[in-house]
Amino acid sequence: MDVDRLADASTYVNMYFMTATLPPAEPRCCVLEAPLDEHQAETLAHQLKALADPVRLRLVSIVATAPTGTVCACNLPGALGKSQPTVSHHLTQLVNAGVLEREQRGKWAWFRLASNQLGAIRSALGEGADHHHVAKPTVLFLCVHNAGRSQMAAGFMRSIAGDRVEVFSAGSAPGEQLNPMAVAAMRERDIDITDAAPQRWTDDMARTADVIVTMGCGDECPIYPGTRVVDWELRDPAGQEIELVRAVRDEIEQLVIGLANELTPACCA
Repeated sequence: MDVDRLADASTYVNMYFMTATLPPAEPRCCVLEAPLDEHQAETLAHQLKALADPVRLRLVSIVATAPTGTVCACNLPGALGKSQPTVSHHLTQLVNAGVLEREQRGKWAWFRLASNQLGAIRSALGEGADHHHVAKPTVLFLCVHNAGRSQMAAGFMRSIAGDRVEVFSAGSAPGEQLNPMAVAAMRERDIDITDAAPQRWTDDMARTADVIVTMGCGDECPIYPGTRVVDWELRDPAGQEIELVRAVRDEIEQLVIGLANELTPACCA
């Protein structure tokens, strides 16, 4: 090979890339804003190592798709076809890595996904670089009359998450109109919910939802296998004075913020 000719070609290529005008990069969503520092890289490596096992991936998928969002350890050996000691070992690794959270209830431990951890992993790996291919989660807020709690929750989610989350609200026994105290309380947060109207939940709503948030609708609340159901224990603001409605509103706001952060990586905000 002609070394001089190769050197000339290399020089030409380097000069081209130094002087060429490259097209601007398309804006990307849900990717890192800066390189990982040493601590972040160690944490992520620990979590990925914990997930790099077929049994642990199955455990995470079982917990993630549980109707209530939590799973008793007593049900996992049968679901996996593994012994209790084996399942306990894998659960411990996932808890230590910060992927799952553990709660003791009497004799048995219950497990749920750690808030924001999977979203943080997705973000660190650059998921969603093409915003058009990011799945938009759907949330259905349910209460009894669809006049107060569920409407306030929907209003907060639309305000916080924008078009990154599809939002529905409904009730098991919808009222005739919105609770005026709920409307007033939300207006204090500069959120207008007056365009909404109480409606009964439908099977189509429930089946399209990725997360169903219930607030007191009891046995009327729908449960579908594979759909995550979260129950928020909130006081019913119907017929209450504005002070109590404000307190319920503030509780709902914090719960919605937590759910929005879990469903949508922070860098997409």
